[in-house]
Formats: sequence, C-alpha cells, structure tokens
Amino acid sequence: QVQLVESGGGLVQAGGSLRLSCAASGRTFRYYAMGWFRQAPGKEREFVAGISWSGVSTSYADSVKGRFTVSRDNAKNTMYLQMNSLKPEDTAVYTCAVGQQSARTVVISTVNYWGQGTQVTVSS
Repeated sequence: QVQLVESGGGLVQAGGSLRLSCAASGRTFRYYAMGWFRQAPGKEREFVAGISWSGVSTSYADSVKGRFTVSRDNAKNTMYLQMNSLKPEDTAVYTCAVGQQSARTVVISTVNYWGQGTQVTVSS
C-alpha cells in the first residue's frame, strides 16, 4: 500500500522557517516527479513547488520563489520543502504529491498519489 506521510508543519511567527518532509512508503518513487501543493481556508488547492525525478529540475509558484526550496533524497524515498521568510499568507495545509514518471515537475491534473497534509500556520 502506497503512503505519503508529511511532517514538519506547525505554528511559526512571520519571518521564521519550517522544513517539511514527505516520506513515501510502499514503493519507490525515485523515477517520478514529486511536488508540494497547499490549500488555505476558502481557497482552491494551489501548486507550490515541484522537482524532477533526478532532482536537477525544480519549479516554484511565483509567490514562494526565493523563499522556498524543494529537494529530494531518493535513497530515503523522501522529499523536503525548506520554507524561509514565512508570511501569514503562507498559512495553509501543505500536501505532497507524486506525479508522472520522468516528468520535470508536477501538475495537479497528473497527480497519482497524495499525502494527507500537514498544517502550517504563520502568525503576524
């Protein structure tokens, strides 16, 4: 059974940092693109960051460029999201996702697996 389990969320003050992890089990995703999405209350789910299977190619939403960094460790079947200079508008449930094999990033319409999500709350 495939599972994606996020961790690292929590409450942080504006300007602070958090590091999210997404651990996959049940199968290896080393040849699949992975990514992070978020959903704030009353808003639609949106793309945050994506990473290719090799980790060479990354992509980010404009709202997080320069502040967030996505990475992966295929040996550990784990993806990370380093979030710096957090803002109150970053408050959301963050969910990791697995996309297509050999893809450079993840788009919501091609997600094959979703995690359960982890809450990130940034206070002003």
